[in-house]
Amino acid sequence: MALRVFGLNLVKTNRSVLQNVCKTGATPTQQTVAPYATEVTVQASPAAVQKQKVSKAMKAYLKRANEHDEFMKTQHLEFQIGKRHLANMMGADPETFTQQDIDEAIEYLFPSGLFDKKARPAMKSPDEVFPARKAAEFDETGRPFHSMFYTGNPNFFQLLHDIVQETNKIHELEERLLRRGNTPDENQKLDTTGFQLMPKDQLELLLVESIADIEYSNFVNSMERLIALPYAYKSKEFIERFLKPLMDQSKQLEIPKPRIDEQGRQYITTYECLRKTARADVTVRMPGTGKISINGQDIFYFPEEKCREQLLFPLQFSQMLGKVDIEANVEGGGPSGQSGAIRWGIAMSLRSFVDQEMIESMRLAGLLTRDYRIRERKKFGQEGARRKYTWKKR
Repeated sequence: MALRVFGLNLVKTNRSVLQNVCKTGATPTQQTVAPYATEVTVQASPAAVQKQKVSKAMKAYLKRANEHDEFMKTQHLEFQIGKRHLANMMGADPETFTQQDIDEAIEYLFPSGLFDKKARPAMKSPDEVFPARKAAEFDETGRPFHSMFYTGNPNFFQLLHDIVQETNKIHELEERLLRRGNTPDENQKLDTTGFQLMPKDQLELLLVESIADIEYSNFVNSMERLIALPYAYKSKEFIERFLKPLMDQSKQLEIPKPRIDEQGRQYITTYECLRKTARADVTVRMPGTGKISINGQDIFYFPEEKCREQLLFPLQFSQMLGKVDIEANVEGGGPSGQSGAIRWGIAMSLRSFVDQEMIESMRLAGLLTRDYRIRERKKFGQEGARRKYTWKKR
């Protein structure tokens, strides 16, 4: 790129002209100066021009982006090496070794006394472990790409703008149809039963931005107003992007099929029913008369009424009380832990004898959720887990 610089060649300037100018105090005219004006051409290198254009913000971003790319490249390489070693230990083909195979291999190779799955080691793809990063939001000159860049959360406010646009489109459509005398079709009404709006943490991952609680509340209110419109089904694709099905968790749980015993009755046995330090295995047989056996005793194995209520609650909730027989073997822990372990085993076994709708109701009621809480240990220098020794001045 050539830069043209126009100036005066003072070396070749006539001395007399300059002296006359100084004596009269007049300003040299264009005719006086023009003969001595020269054109100077400077050839600038492309690197120098690029250096002038790139802003400091862009330089800082490119530096961070390169460092992140190198870091992710290293992590991907280490993940592939670890996956190959793990596949070789399991005698499998590394090329077809999936993430499910990795999880099963870790569970097999790393047996642990900790029953919480979160306490076990895990090996995931770096793309899942490390959060996504935003792309450059400005060009080389520092000018932002997004029109809402200076709001602080451009992606979030753009989402609110899109929701308002969808709402206005539906309002305009409704006005046009009302003028023609048309009414909304009830058969096409948008049904969101079994779905909920995307939680805040998932919305932040989608937007690659951190939002406040009040901003998420504004998002929920805007989406609920959009969904409540009679012609909301016209924006079904847009709305479904931010809906999460409630039944995904229950569908992912594999429900075992009942077996047949010697008497021709169906039965299901659930092992490893855990609560605190108690462990139990529960067998539910159908049809039955409501008989409950715990370590060879009846339900009065638990002297406290609240423990007996814990056992009967899943049966009453699923309307299976008096229709099945229950046999449980439990050890360890106290009455509360043992009753909680048996209750969870009964609820998990009853899934094989009820319909999908009842399973979903049991999940929402918390019957199918494991309780991982355990007693917190005493700390050194304290009277208990949280309690401190009484401070005395003297």
